[in-house]
Amino acid sequence: MQIWYRVDELERARDFYVGLLGFMEVYRDEDGRWLRLSRGGVELHVAEGEGVGDPEGEAVVTLEVVDVKAEGERLREAGVDVGVVLEIPGTIRLLDVHDPDGNRVQLSEDV
Repeated sequence: MQIWYRVDELERARDFYVGLLGFMEVYRDEDGRWLRLSRGGVELHVAEGEGVGDPEGEAVVTLEVVDVKAEGERLREAGVDVGVVLEIPGTIRLLDVHDPDGNRVQLSEDV
């Protein structure tokens, strides 16, 4: 499965995903204006162009983290749009964050 997010500015998106979320840039197509990124077995393609943002019902990248609350605070301090932690007691914590173009990324922590 391939997940694609559309963005307004490729470099701004790269800074968000690589700099803040810890993805690694695997491939860059400068002419086509897209990136292939990877983190912990998750592969994400980011392309500059039309269709920016995450329409309702689209796929969402979910990243496992050690501490959802700490990650949320770190990202909030970096100016990222961060939601509210949702916890299913004894099971999981989830947190939605949004990239600069409104694409949703979900952080997940097993509890």
